[in-house]
Amino acid sequence: MSVVGIYGGSFDPIHTGHAMVANFVAQCNIVDEVWLMVSRRNPLKNHSTLASDEDRLQMARLVAKGCRNVEVSDIEMTLPTPSYTINSLEALKRLYPDHQFKIIIGSDSLENFDKWKEASRILKEFGVIVYPRPGFPLPEREPEGMTFLTGAPEYGISSSLVREYIASGWNINYFVPPFVSDFIKAKKLYQ
Repeated sequence: MSVVGIYGGSFDPIHTGHAMVANFVAQCNIVDEVWLMVSRRNPLKNHSTLASDEDRLQMARLVAKGCRNVEVSDIEMTLPTPSYTINSLEALKRLYPDHQFKIIIGSDSLENFDKWKEASRILKEFGVIVYPRPGFPLPEREPEGMTFLTGAPEYGISSSLVREYIASGWNINYFVPPFVSDFIKAKKLYQ
């Protein structure tokens, strides 16, 4: 059975930190591959700044091409909104019964993980891989169903910061991969 790490998010835009996480997790021998799962709507986030679903999927595909064992899933684009992780995981399990799915979240998401729809079921039936984020230290004790990636390289960049820089006319080189920067410029996103 193949183990797939599901790294979900709005990826609005996908940035170097996202690429680093996907690439790192795909190579650290806890999953066979990582699927970037672009979400249509996160019920816990403001939606006013989202690029189109297709643009965000395309940016994720550009990043996946540069990473070993990283693919893109558009499953959430076929599901009703609002989008809940448990629904996406159930849909993936139905479509790919020969795969085991685990979700990948940043340590910053641990603060509100208990508010996620059916969080305890996600832990029990699927499992959670937690990537460290600056300012959000991993707890000392690893709860059952969670795997902490202690010692993984951390990044201090966010999509909201990238959008701010773009709107202010800043050069975003190195904040996003060059091919994503080219895509954003060509599509005139976030201006």
